[in-house]
Amino acid sequence: MTKDVIALTPKMPDTWALLAGLYAGGPGLDVSATADGAVIQLCGHGGRPLVSVEAPVLVQVPGEARRLLGIDVPVPFWWTEARASTAVPEAARLAGSVCGRLNALLGGTTWPSATATTEVVDTDAVAASGADQPAVDVLTDSTAVVLIDRPVVALTSWLSEVLRTTSAAGRALQIVTPPHVRLSCPARTTLAQVPNRWVVQDPACGYYDGLSGAALRWQDGTFTPDLTGDGRATVADAFTSVTPSSERQLIIAFRTLHPADEQLMLGRALEAAWQSLTGTAPAGWGTAEPVNLPWRPRQLTDLARSRVPGPTQLIAIGHPDRPSFATLRVTRTTTGVEEDVHLTLGYSKDETAPLDAIKPLAEALVTDHHLTTMLTSLRQARRDLTTPPHLEAPPIPHSFTLGPKDVRDIGLTHARRPPLDLRPTQLGPAAQPALHYPLGDGAGADHAWTTLRRLAQHLKQA
Repeated sequence: MTKDVIALTPKMPDTWALLAGLYAGGPGLDVSATADGAVIQLCGHGGRPLVSVEAPVLVQVPGEARRLLGIDVPVPFWWTEARASTAVPEAARLAGSVCGRLNALLGGTTWPSATATTEVVDTDAVAASGADQPAVDVLTDSTAVVLIDRPVVALTSWLSEVLRTTSAAGRALQIVTPPHVRLSCPARTTLAQVPNRWVVQDPACGYYDGLSGAALRWQDGTFTPDLTGDGRATVADAFTSVTPSSERQLIIAFRTLHPADEQLMLGRALEAAWQSLTGTAPAGWGTAEPVNLPWRPRQLTDLARSRVPGPTQLIAIGHPDRPSFATLRVTRTTTGVEEDVHLTLGYSKDETAPLDAIKPLAEALVTDHHLTTMLTSLRQARRDLTTPPHLEAPPIPHSFTLGPKDVRDIGLTHARRPPLDLRPTQLGPAAQPALHYPLGDGAGADHAWTTLRRLAQHLKQA
């Protein structure tokens, strides 16, 4: 059940190559554009989209094809994605012919390889509702349903456009996948937001929520929890009957607040954290997946400036030998420019997470990057940072750092004397210190969460 086909070419698909690809359905199909021209659609009778072809993306970051598709492609390469509508049986063959023709002209490879052809596909599509949506499979008054079957569901520009249009229409986005599919970090964040949902179709137990495990059923045009007679939700057996992962993830969530001036360079705090924990800077950044741009803080800053006063949401990725991924949200506030960073790194059972680097990192962020808060956690989860549709352990707090401004507002004496069996370490200048609180060793979940909760209550009392 392949719905997506991707052409990975060493040369840019120019106008003539794209025309050759779009002619895969013969002269009887219409061509339209959506998403401000970023998506080209091959349409059948009545304007029903059969195949949506995204604008080619130049990927200059190594490892993205391996991370998202499971294949190795040398960089740089052009990523051209075609998505077939499931409403018409011939549409999948049409998408394969579009990408196969691009590869025939430009070289490279097609994913999945078996779908690549150069044949002219005879289609006889009928008009249907939902022609304004980029290849949505089911559209109801409340929900847009998209069927995806690929190794990793990523937050591509196409999926971002689907999310934008469904949200603007007041609908939920529900993505339906087979049980072998996983989510990338940005896709997981998107589908964890209400009212969106990741729906897993399991042959043994039917439909369930891939993040919560709740058994689901189709009712009134949407997937909703399948409640028992007394109104209780049930959890699918497929979600819980798994062996816990022996791999681990280190999660660093921190926030900085910079004075707003022309000399500000965004991304430096994130780069410092990456350098401290991996020994290298990030490999690349972008606004969607695949992450396509080499790491350049100046370009990142220019993009954020161009979007003021609105916020900017960005993603960054590390080198393939050390799985690492981050989201960065830049917001202009009344007091300055805020960077909200969520950095995750993956480790195998034979690797040791660099917990001894956390306190020096916190001090560097306090001294050089205007840190306000930082929370470090550990969790048992996949090294490759993807999310499977199985139960995973929640993160366990390891340490918390409170920046100088909040320490000053709370009061140093009160902040450094919580009613707990711990004593914070003072960081930064003595005149304006930050406080670093150890919360545990990353193993005892109940103790660590209780300690963090009591610490937060103590700090709020001030």
